Amino acid sequence: MYLPRQFEAKDEAIATELIRARPFASLISVDDEGLPFVTHLPLHLVERDGQRVLLGHCAKPNPHWRYLQARPQAVVTFLGPHAYMSPQVYPDLARVPTWNYLAVHCTVQATLIKEPAAKDALLKKLIGDHEPPYAAQWRALGEEFAHKMLAGIVAFELAVTRLQCKLKLNQHRPEAHAAMRQGYAGGSEDERALGRWMDRLGMVPPANEGGST
Repeated sequence: MYLPRQFEAKDEAIATELIRARPFASLISVDDEGLPFVTHLPLHLVERDGQRVLLGHCAKPNPHWRYLQARPQAVVTFLGPHAYMSPQVYPDLARVPTWNYLAVHCTVQATLIKEPAAKDALLKKLIGDHEPPYAAQWRALGEEFAHKMLAGIVAFELAVTRLQCKLKLNQHRPEAHAAMRQGYAGGSEDERALGRWMDRLGMVPPANEGGST
């Protein structure tokens, strides 16, 4: 992705945090006609010997798994909180609107998971992420039903080979930060989240630290 230096997160732990907080991803690879093919799906992040691996699955009728099998390299994107930013936050009028957002892009290498036991283990990780109490219901459905459901999906591991994390919070326009933070404080959930990230990154100094010195 386009990643100006001022928006690049240097700490990869931030990317890990965003992936786990917003696990609903876009998996992008190339179809048989050479066009991008996108599947929207939740992914579970694990770390093995220092390498990040994303676990997920798609429905068997979805051709995406065939594209991954033929061309294992793909891209996965995660979108964090995002919101419009009005030019009214600036002290002068010669400004334009923009959109602030947090995003993570991963280049990945895909491996299909075929063994039912391995697919079952993957599903339980996703259940643990989103509805842990459902695990008991899944086990109670019986082995025959579970195998039928597992046969209807194709699971995969996506080993992350490259990671980019973008924190676009208008870092290069400090004259707008105080007003921008104030506007986000009373806004939507995403706006409040962006405001907290501004605080975390130290973009808005406390009022008693203002001044020109």
